[in-house]
Order: sequence, then structure tokens, then C-alpha cells
Amino acid sequence: MKLSPLLIKKQEFEKSMRGYNIEEVQAFLDKVASEMEELINEKEALELEIEKLNQKATEFQKMEKNLQDTLIKAQDSSTKTLESTKKQTSLLVKEAEIKASQIIENAKESADQIRDAVNHLKEEKDLIISKLKAIVNTQASLLEGKVKDAGEEKKKVEKKDERENLDIDIDGIVDKLL
Repeated sequence: MKLSPLLIKKQEFEKSMRGYNIEEVQAFLDKVASEMEELINEKEALELEIEKLNQKATEFQKMEKNLQDTLIKAQDSSTKTLESTKKQTSLLVKEAEIKASQIIENAKESADQIRDAVNHLKEEKDLIISKLKAIVNTQASLLEGKVKDAGEEKKKVEKKDERENLDIDIDGIVDKLL
């Protein structure tokens, strides 16, 4: 049989002549019953507190797990974002290098084309100057021939003066034309 404060209070003993003092026994039993009742109440309160603490511990464990999961997800996300950013940066650098090399190559080709065009124009200029000199020389020869024919009719003295005056500066004429 399990003892309870109520059983202790209601417990009765047989009376005997040489037995214990009934009042003392009853007082002691009351004291034991009240202390036992206090202990039982304290035990129940402690059990309730333990249950509440266990519930809080469970809640904290759930929160801790959620925080750990969130932290792991954040770390994974951060790592993925960093890797993605590195890949994008690498791609951008490669694209920029390719574009830069294309621009340099195009500039070299343009420079070569311009250089070829300038050389071609120089050759054409030299050819035109040569043709102009040839034309001026031909015309000068024709003029000298005509002057010579016309001068035979005039005096020989006048002829010498005119020839000296007819010296043509071919280079000067070409320079003026250009």
C-alpha cells in the first residue's frame, strides 16, 4: 500500500496501557502528513517545471536545427553566388579580351589598308608628275621648233635673244600645277 498524507492522518492505532502518548503520536502523524503533502506538492510542481523545461528544450532544439539548416542554406547560397560571380567575371574578361583582340586586328587591317592606299596614291602622283613633265617637255619642244621656224625669217641676232628667253622651267610649271 502506498502512503499518502490522508492515510497518515487517518491512521489509527490500538490503545494499550503502556503505549505511546496518543496526542504525541497524533501530532507526529499530522506533522509527517503535512510534510509529506508539501513534498508531494513540490514534487508535482517540479515535475510540471521539468515538463515545461523539456518542452522549451524541444522548441530550442527545433529552433537550433532550423537555424543550422538556414545557416547551411545561406552558406551554400553564398558559395554558389560567389562561384557564379567568379564564372561571370571570368566570362566577361574573356569576352573583353576577345573584343580587344578583334579591335586591334581591325585597327591593324585598317592601318594596312590606309598604308596601301597612301602608297598607291604616291605612285599615282609620281606617274601623273612624270606624265605632266613629259607633256610640258613635248610642248616646250614644239614651241621651240615653232619659234625656230618663225625666227629664220628674222635676224640672227634676234634669234639668239629669243632662244635665251624661251628657256622653260619645267619643274616650276609642274610644281605650280600641283
